[in-house]
Amino acid sequence: MSESNWTETVESFDEMGLKESLLRGIYAHGFEKPSAIQSRAIIPVIHGKDTIAQAQSGTGKTGTFLISSLQIIDETQQATQALILAPTRELASQIHSIGKDLSTYMGISVHMCVGGTRTREDIEALAKLPHMIVGTPGRVLHMINKGYLKTDQLKIFALDEADELLSRGFTEQIYDIFQFLNGEIQICLFSATMPPQVLSMAEKFMRDPARILVKKEALTLDGIKQFYVAVGDESYKLDTLCDLYEHLTITQAIIFVNKKRVAEWLCDNLTQRDFTVSILHGEMPQEERSLVMREFRSGSSRVLISTDLIARGIDVQQVSLVVNYDLPTSRENYIHRVGRSGRFGRKGVAINLVTDDATADLREIEAHYGTKVDELPSDLGHIMD
Repeated sequence: MSESNWTETVESFDEMGLKESLLRGIYAHGFEKPSAIQSRAIIPVIHGKDTIAQAQSGTGKTGTFLISSLQIIDETQQATQALILAPTRELASQIHSIGKDLSTYMGISVHMCVGGTRTREDIEALAKLPHMIVGTPGRVLHMINKGYLKTDQLKIFALDEADELLSRGFTEQIYDIFQFLNGEIQICLFSATMPPQVLSMAEKFMRDPARILVKKEALTLDGIKQFYVAVGDESYKLDTLCDLYEHLTITQAIIFVNKKRVAEWLCDNLTQRDFTVSILHGEMPQEERSLVMREFRSGSSRVLISTDLIARGIDVQQVSLVVNYDLPTSRENYIHRVGRSGRFGRKGVAINLVTDDATADLREIEAHYGTKVDELPSDLGHIMD
């Protein structure tokens, strides 16, 4: 399961046999030519094959499964035909927004079904049988269980960040959703990392899938310079971060921490030192999280402190610097975090603050990705070039 078995590529959207109305949406959205994953994975999906597609963050996976799903949907049939799941509301919201954009010229309705919103609105929207649902597992399962989300006409079921959805807290919900799906449904998994246990689990419910996998060594993002600062003790991290601020003129930056309380502590301390920062973590109300993301996307907020909530899949075009205030607790999340900078081939910088206790963890990350993380030079003038 760990080897690719699909190598065919199609280098232009025009050659994919897509509907004219969909092509218009693709070009209007700003896609000019397919990215590497799009040139390989759209065709097997629109040909009806179960598909496992792995590619690094920021390479166009979202576009891949949305374009494929929109091609598969029969606009003349008012029925829910595509179900796309994501692990966080933020990612679901982003997918929903791009899906609506790509389908602008099509007669296709796209509905977002996530927790933290009023169920009454979902019930009313689902009664109209939207063609595509983008959602998070808990709310989607609830709506299926209650009979509001109809699954009998579903053609495609896609999981974004599949490794996250098929491990940790989601597995049971995903299995429960599977019980309601018809036996002929097409299943597609997309992620930047596909650990062996996920691939073996996928084998149980997929039929002869097209596998498009990049090698682990190729996962580290080209164009992203990675550095570390040896801070010795945890207590020196804050001063080190403030020193970095003095030197680096940045467009936008994300500072990643592992725990909510660290995020809040860091936010308070930086604010006291007159740095303007925003904060995002999983226990904030949905409305507040949405507002923070809107402000960060628009550029009115320049520095965002976040837990791993947004490490996966959230695309903020202007981010040029990621600081790992804490090294991630799972190696897989390193690539997701670092991938916030340098999206779609742009250059970016990642700086890791490493205590003596965490030195071995950094070495493990280097070995895992076959990458080199250099010590941050004392002359910082050129690192953002």
